Amino acid sequence: MHASLQRLKTYLLCGVSHVIPFVACGGILIAVAIAFAPMRPGTGPDFSQAPTLKVIMDIGLAAFSLVVPVLAGYIAFGMADRPGLVPGFVGGFISNAVGAGFLGGLAAGLLAGGVVLLLRRLPIHRLLRPIMPILVIPVLSSLVVGLIMYGLLGAPIKGLMAWLAQALQNLGSGNQVLLGLVLGAMIAFDMGGPVNKAAFFFGVAMIREGHVGVMGACAAAICIPPLGLGLATLLAPHRWSDSERESGLAALAMGAIGITEGAIPFAAADPVRVIPTIMGGSALGAVIAMLGSVGDHAPHGGLIVLPVVEHRLWYLAAIAIGTLAVAVTLNLLRAPARSAQPSVEAP
Repeated sequence: MHASLQRLKTYLLCGVSHVIPFVACGGILIAVAIAFAPMRPGTGPDFSQAPTLKVIMDIGLAAFSLVVPVLAGYIAFGMADRPGLVPGFVGGFISNAVGAGFLGGLAAGLLAGGVVLLLRRLPIHRLLRPIMPILVIPVLSSLVVGLIMYGLLGAPIKGLMAWLAQALQNLGSGNQVLLGLVLGAMIAFDMGGPVNKAAFFFGVAMIREGHVGVMGACAAAICIPPLGLGLATLLAPHRWSDSERESGLAALAMGAIGITEGAIPFAAADPVRVIPTIMGGSALGAVIAMLGSVGDHAPHGGLIVLPVVEHRLWYLAAIAIGTLAVAVTLNLLRAPARSAQPSVEAP
């Protein structure tokens, strides 16, 4: 069992190591565009008078659109080597198309790698072996992965999203603390995926209805996962590897401008500890924002929307407390990284 979990972690880390540059590239370009674009209350960044910034924003979004396919492709690559790339990329692309997001990408990558490994075990005539890895396996595995992603994941995820939207509507007129808990946990759960988007677009819809408090809670929750993970690597560097500390610096930058996806590398590598922790931190921050009557007039989160936020001190307090909770909790849960442990020289 332990060996299987270690192999699974290796596959996930393979995907993470290749996806980090895409996350960093997209996050930085989006940050630059939003930071310099004028803010229009109720609509967010206004690029109508800044065409160059709009192009930069589009390039950043293009980089982000590749995150899930690359993650899935290289998870499959870690499992099955180069034959896993095609079905992995295809599965990741379909994951975006059906609304499965980051979690769908993880499933697609593992599914693609497993299908390729099964196909490799089939008895094949020696004359067909040369074309198996470049023709037969990519075609068959992509077909299988595509059929499963479209046939089994699309409709259930759409149904789940509809249910979540209705549940949020019902909570919106009731307990604000409960609403904050639900929104914060959803924002952090899949870090930009369909659950995150359901909560985010509920906040956007409430702006149009004049209820900016919902978006205020979402805006605080959005930046807590990457900020908390980045802070954790700074507070206890001996518990994190060199590559994790580098990812932590990128996560801090992305968290500041409301890019929750900055937490994806950490969550993909250690989902059991990271995902519940960031859900708790974001839920805590969202509740504090609700109690402080924080309002956000822009459909975005992080520190970058501070100029259009009501009750800014409560907003900053919500982010700070949630971030600190994530950082401290994760460092308590983690053992020191092997590569970071000091060596003891023999006398």
